[in-house]
Amino acid sequence: MEPPLPPRESGQFISERSQDVFVEEEGVQRVAEMLYSLRHSDELMASGWKKANPLAPAPTSDQALNWVFVVDTMNFSFWPEKETEQCEVTFKGITYTGYMTLCAAITRAMEEGIPITDPKYFSKMSLEELGHVLRSDNKTAMPMLQERHQVLTEGGRVLLENGGSFQSFISKAGNDARKMVELIVEKIPSYRDEATYEGRRISLNKRAQILVADFWGIMGARGEVDINNMDWLTMFADYRVPQALVYLGALRYSDTLMLALKNGELLSSGDRREVEIRGCSIWSVELIKERLCKLVRERDGQTCSINSVIIDFYLWPYAKQHHKEMAHIPIHHTRCIYY
Repeated sequence: MEPPLPPRESGQFISERSQDVFVEEEGVQRVAEMLYSLRHSDELMASGWKKANPLAPAPTSDQALNWVFVVDTMNFSFWPEKETEQCEVTFKGITYTGYMTLCAAITRAMEEGIPITDPKYFSKMSLEELGHVLRSDNKTAMPMLQERHQVLTEGGRVLLENGGSFQSFISKAGNDARKMVELIVEKIPSYRDEATYEGRRISLNKRAQILVADFWGIMGARGEVDINNMDWLTMFADYRVPQALVYLGALRYSDTLMLALKNGELLSSGDRREVEIRGCSIWSVELIKERLCKLVRERDGQTCSINSVIIDFYLWPYAKQHHKEMAHIPIHHTRCIYY
C-alpha cells in the first residue's frame, strides 16, 4: 500500500480538488500583513508556548516532557454536546473549559500526588482511575473517557518499550522534526490521523505534529538542542483554527457546507467535507507563511524564521479570545480521537 501524502502535500492536494472549502488569496494576503505587523512580538515567538499554557509544568522540570506526552495523547474532542453543558475543571481558583480542562486535570493530579506523568503508572491505570483524574466540577463529564483511557495506556506501553520516557522514545528520531512525526505515527496507532480523499491516502497528523512542536517549545525554553526541519510541520488541523481562518477571510465555506454546520450536522471522521476543512486549513496557513516570509524578505531584507507552528500558536488563542465576534461562524463537529 502506498504511504499517505505528508500533511503539507495532503493540504495542497485537497485544496486543489475541494468542492466545499476554498482558500481565498485576498484573505491569505491580509492575514500575512496582520502577522507581519506582529513579527517582533512575543506572540510570534516559539517562547509563546509557555504563555499560551500557564498550566504546563516549568520547562526545566523533570515532568515537563512526559506531561506534554500525556496531554497531547488525550488532546481531542472537547466540544460539548450543548453549549450550556460544558465540562469544567477548577484548579487554583480558576475554572477552565475545553482543552484547558485536560491540562488543569493533569496538573491537579500531579499536585494530588498521582504519578500521572509516569508511564509505569499511566500504562496500567484503570478506567476508573483516569475518570477520577479527569473528573469534572459538574455533571458534564469530559467526552470519550474510554477512548482517552485506551490511547493513554497504549501510549504508555510504547514509552516503556522505548526507554521508559517520552524523551528516550523521541530521541530515536535524532533532532529532525519530520522523523519525529514519522516515528510517533509508526509506533503509536492513535496518532495515525489519516484518510482517503479522491482516491488518495492523505495524512493530517494533528496530534503527532503538536507533540513535536511542544517538544520543540520545551527544548527551546531550556536552551537545549534545536530541532531541525521544523518548517516541515504544518498547522494543527483541528476545529478551532479553521473557524479563525474563515473569520479572517483566508478560507471560505460553500453555502451548503455553512448551512449544514449551522444546522448542527455532525461530520464523521473522514467525511469529504471534514477532510476539506482540515486540508484547506493546512494549505491556507502554508500560503500565509509564504506570503509573510516574502514580506519580511522584501521589506526588511531579512530571512524569515516564522513557521506554520508559530502561526498556529498565534491563531489558536486568537480564536479563543475572539470567540464572541466569531460566533456567527460555526465550528465543525466530529467526534474522534484525532483532534
